[in-house]
Amino acid sequence: MPSLPKVFETWFASRGWHIHPHQADMLARASDPALLLIAPTGGGKTLAGFLPTLAELADGTRTGLHTLYISPLKALAADIRRNLSTPVTEMGLPIRIEDRTGDTSATRKKRQRADPPHILLTTPESLALLLSYEDAPRMFAGLSRVIVDEIHALAESKRGDQLMLALSRLQAICPDLRRVGLSATVENPAAIAHYLARHPDPCAVLTADPGPDPDISMLETDERPPWSGGGGKYAIPAVLEQVRQHRTTLIFHNTRAQAEIFFHNLWLANDDSLPIGIHHGSLAREQRERVEAAMVRGDLRAIVCTGSLDLGIDWGDVDLVIQVGAPKNVKRLVQRIGRANHRYNAPSKALLVPANWFEVVECVAALQAAKAHDLDGDPRGPGPRDVLCQHILIAACAGPFSADALFAEVTTAGAYAALSRPQFDACLDFVATGGYALRSYDRWQRLQQRADGTWALRDPRAAARIRMNIGTIQDTDTLKVRMKNRRGGRPLGEVEESFAATLTPGDTFLIGGQVVRYESLREMTVEVTRCADKPPKIATFMGTKFATSTQLSQRILAMFQQDSWPDLPTHTADWLALQRERSKLPEAGRILVESFPHDGREHTCIYGFAGRNAMQTLGLLIT
Repeated sequence: MPSLPKVFETWFASRGWHIHPHQADMLARASDPALLLIAPTGGGKTLAGFLPTLAELADGTRTGLHTLYISPLKALAADIRRNLSTPVTEMGLPIRIEDRTGDTSATRKKRQRADPPHILLTTPESLALLLSYEDAPRMFAGLSRVIVDEIHALAESKRGDQLMLALSRLQAICPDLRRVGLSATVENPAAIAHYLARHPDPCAVLTADPGPDPDISMLETDERPPWSGGGGKYAIPAVLEQVRQHRTTLIFHNTRAQAEIFFHNLWLANDDSLPIGIHHGSLAREQRERVEAAMVRGDLRAIVCTGSLDLGIDWGDVDLVIQVGAPKNVKRLVQRIGRANHRYNAPSKALLVPANWFEVVECVAALQAAKAHDLDGDPRGPGPRDVLCQHILIAACAGPFSADALFAEVTTAGAYAALSRPQFDACLDFVATGGYALRSYDRWQRLQQRADGTWALRDPRAAARIRMNIGTIQDTDTLKVRMKNRRGGRPLGEVEESFAATLTPGDTFLIGGQVVRYESLREMTVEVTRCADKPPKIATFMGTKFATSTQLSQRILAMFQQDSWPDLPTHTADWLALQRERSKLPEAGRILVESFPHDGREHTCIYGFAGRNAMQTLGLLIT
């Protein structure tokens, strides 16, 4: 166990801080092979994860990569680098910290492989790419610790499965590697601990004091929400009043298009010219970085944003979070609430703005779940085979491999612990030959078995194509958007190709909070000007479209079965009563089908509340 060096104690004392119990516990158990820390937002869990690293590196005797930090968001990795650099600089520690994401320059990436920093902050995709190179064993040779931040967000998707396979590869390179998971919102700690640890190693769970409950309620507005629709435009006067009353407000939306529309309308109503920014993943990196820097300086009173800012990021002096639209997921709501008053034992403050009457019901259900600490989350099944196939190709890019050794390595990842050898061999055969469906096509003959029994790429040139397609995030074809200029104008962001195809010269649309006019498509770039003389179209952006979680749907269905709804506004309660009178309210385990004539045509509505996958499947069967 590394003790806390004197310089750390002096630094804590100079700031009037003291080490929290869960931070001391993490330091005391630094030698454990795996640890999961569950601590409230603002509770210093990131520092708790890094304290053993800083203590081990403080004497300046270590060279090479010591700790790998992995986060779901590029912005979070950049934020951690800024925040971690402060104590390192002030204590004069001989520690080099760098991040590596899709925004990192090619020159820096090349240097990092040759001369890695002590602490490297990255994402699952960037780690998988690093492991695909032949020099990966040399780069990671001295790695001692891996910190997986916001582990709950990764555990819910194939990104997490790919990460755990990458950790199995790292563990083979560095057998004594220690793993740390950090999260504020875990509904099943034992399942996440099993997911994090090398199978069958144990993983202890440390739980910090949860602190006070958040101050969360619905925003009161003079105008009631509309019966249908989205965007929350009706609430803009009330939202602006809240912005005036607080230092910095984050205004979250569920989609990038909704964020753009709301920001545009908010700016038009901003008679006081309050400094307000917009931030989402489809904006140009330069614009996102300008907004982030302004947030850190405290120059902005409000930021309209999406999921790009809802995980772990500590931006300036945020004292209010507003969620526009139903949160769809209780864990996401709790995570976003935690951006406000991001301090230990300080209650977060948040307001919900439903976009329509149904979202009023959903927001009330989410409020009740958040106050009851009832987090949602579905149990994960076994590790997906498509991710395993990609992992086998990544291993082949790095050099010849033994199928026996790779199988033994893969089954140390919790989700793949029950993988049978025939299942593994089927995946290996598929990536090697294309399987029964693609066996006849030469381009899918990607691996070959050598005389010594190892497997290798049939054509080494295929490595470049494999690396270009690493990752489990489904890409949407997008086009860059730039201001028109003979030398190449300022980048604004990107829109989906399908939207760009609908544009004709003179059309206007919203991006980065401003109305721009489409001029031309040049070299796969949408060129625009600021000449806006038409109502803007709604651009479509790549990004996640959220579905209501199963647990939240069950709460909503339970509310529907109440005799009355005293917790709901009168307009929404009357609307539910009318639905019950004219038809029925949906029930758990039943499908409600309504047919009615409208506008000279027959219409059918099907209510199932069974989750997006089930309802999409039902829709495909019916249509």
